[in-house]
Amino acid sequence: MVDSPPGSGPFLAACRAEPHDHTPVWFMRQAGRSLPEYRAIRGSGSILDAITDPELSAKITLQPVRRYGVDAAILYSDIVVPAYAVGFGVDVKPGLGPVVERPFGRTADLQRLRPLEPEIDTPYVLETVSQVVAEAGVPLIGFAGAPFTVASYLIEGAPSRTYSRTKALMLGDPALWNDLMERLVDMAITSLRSQIAAGASAIQLFDSWAGALSPPVYERCVLPHSRRVFEGVADTGVPRIHFGVGTGEILPLMAEAGADVVGVDWRVPLDEVRRRLGPDAILQGNLDPAVCLGPPEVVEAEVADVLSRNGGHPGYVFNLGHGVLPEIDPAVLERVVAQVHAYPIGS
Repeated sequence: MVDSPPGSGPFLAACRAEPHDHTPVWFMRQAGRSLPEYRAIRGSGSILDAITDPELSAKITLQPVRRYGVDAAILYSDIVVPAYAVGFGVDVKPGLGPVVERPFGRTADLQRLRPLEPEIDTPYVLETVSQVVAEAGVPLIGFAGAPFTVASYLIEGAPSRTYSRTKALMLGDPALWNDLMERLVDMAITSLRSQIAAGASAIQLFDSWAGALSPPVYERCVLPHSRRVFEGVADTGVPRIHFGVGTGEILPLMAEAGADVVGVDWRVPLDEVRRRLGPDAILQGNLDPAVCLGPPEVVEAEVADVLSRNGGHPGYVFNLGHGVLPEIDPAVLERVVAQVHAYPIGS
């Protein structure tokens, strides 16, 4: 066993490729519908109602830490909260996701995205962070939506499979696209810095839908803006994680954005990711969430395969390749955590 550096713990140590005593693990969407204790206290209506209640949000954030023994908590919130908080007209409909009453489509809509003032606009987020940090016993991950992914919701007006309106604006009116991106970059930086100031020990930038873009379009229209977000929080010294879905073709470009850790979905094996990004890459991922619906022996074998592909690299955090599915039995994730924690470092 290798002792973690003082004040670090395995999650933060792994994010810096420093020595630690066991492989850290947390799950995207670890707090949510798969937990009966979540359903018992969540209530009905939009997730935004729960997010704006700091006591409830803190309890929800802490539920998976207490049940699973994961090595990090992630703030119970949503990537559209900043846009919601400044009055853009965003809601989150149960079973659907973010919806916008009047989607973004013209220059005048920029005025609906005024600068975020966290102490005024999102004090409930800061209070939730403070409460969780006081109780969690593990690092708290704050987060924001990457400019492209947030823009896709604001432009499409609802979740999309094609992102046709977003691509049409991005490619057809690059000046307006860049103006929109600048607004969303500033909001993301301000939100992330406020979470860090309130006590978050790491941050994750969710560019969930960047995999819908070709490498040249991503490099030209998205990468510069994601890079500015990471640059905007670099001086805080907290680990920065970058994650998207279906991003196999753009992983080297995502790595150029400046994050310390690259989150990987299940489509590319970890050893192949390191081949593409280099042996020093620090990675997070990447068990297919659907695997957790299979029989125990299959789950165990797939977890072992992911761990073995890491090759004992110290810069590694175990996670799913996307969020916990609502139908996953929490007992399965309990066993996954135990298996990951028992896996010898350096194997």
